[in-house]
Amino acid sequence: MTASGIDYAIYFYNPNIHPVREYEIRKQENIRYAEKHGIEFIDADYDVDNWFDRVKGMENEPERGIRCTECFDMRFERTALYAHEHGFDTITSSLGISRWKDMDQINGCGDRAAARYADLHYWTYNWRKGGGSQRMLEISKDEEFYMQEYCGCVYSLRDTNRWRRAKGRDRIEIGVKFYSWDAKHEFLQKETVSKQS
Repeated sequence: MTASGIDYAIYFYNPNIHPVREYEIRKQENIRYAEKHGIEFIDADYDVDNWFDRVKGMENEPERGIRCTECFDMRFERTALYAHEHGFDTITSSLGISRWKDMDQINGCGDRAAARYADLHYWTYNWRKGGGSQRMLEISKDEEFYMQEYCGCVYSLRDTNRWRRAKGRDRIEIGVKFYSWDAKHEFLQKETVSKQS
């Protein structure tokens, strides 16, 4: 969108992300990108208790299951409300870039949320097509982004770590994987300084 000259804002509403350290890292990466490219960044509430209430009873549902639908619905509903109240006519999401996600599930949630408001449209663009996945990797390397190794929620973290253990791999370490060594080194230096302060 940035390269195409589309005027947009980043609405960051992710109460699903756990633990809070992972949430803060992901949020700061979004802020860094927004500031670098002059994009409006809207920091929504981290109402994690509301998220846990909403997915209660779905703790053992699989990835792409009903828990994910509930999570997407919650986040799209808040996004659509903000968009409606602040004069945006279109919403979309970067969720679909991940090959681990179900595009129909994501688009269904986005369409439902936008349909609540006559002045709002959900853009169902397939970010994976036309080299989109490769472009995501290129941008991630160019921007030296933090590498997200699981969807974000506590249950995704749990299940990803179970899968890793079954495959003889190490557990996920929060805040250590980046798309470049330089970015990782710079991040770790900042963390050391903030811990000393």
